[in-house]
Amino acid sequence: MNATSSTARVFHDMAGLLAAVGSVLGTSDWLEIDQRRIDLFAEATTDYQWIHVDPERAKDGPYGTTIAHGFLVLSLVVPLTSHFLQLRTAGMKLNYGLDRVRFLTPVTVGSRIRATARLLSVDGLDTELRTKQEVTVELEGSQRPACLAETLGVLVIDDAS
Repeated sequence: MNATSSTARVFHDMAGLLAAVGSVLGTSDWLEIDQRRIDLFAEATTDYQWIHVDPERAKDGPYGTTIAHGFLVLSLVVPLTSHFLQLRTAGMKLNYGLDRVRFLTPVTVGSRIRATARLLSVDGLDTELRTKQEVTVELEGSQRPACLAETLGVLVIDDAS
């Protein structure tokens, strides 16, 4: 998956990161959602609902084709946005959780999505920083996003820095 972005941000210290609160960190490239990806997600999660994995039956369904699982779209937030926030003094980044997630528009097979992240907050502890980002997963050609999520992350400060 190519999730590069010319607007990705690298921070050299905590002050720079704090100054970025409220700003956009980056926007990924577009990613096409094909049937193979949907089928592999169905296999991994054992969610074989026909609207996702049966193209013939889905032709007569509400979207005229199969759609991606909402949680497939959500799982792509990590690879689409993971490079947006880089802190030079952090040795590791971890997912901490989610605060709010909404699936607003179905992602039909063959559609393209991309993610934009805005830094909402940074809270510091002695050895780690906790971040909150607002991630919008856009659906190409749609006025409404596919997904909105508030993601929580932990930046573990490297002792060597």
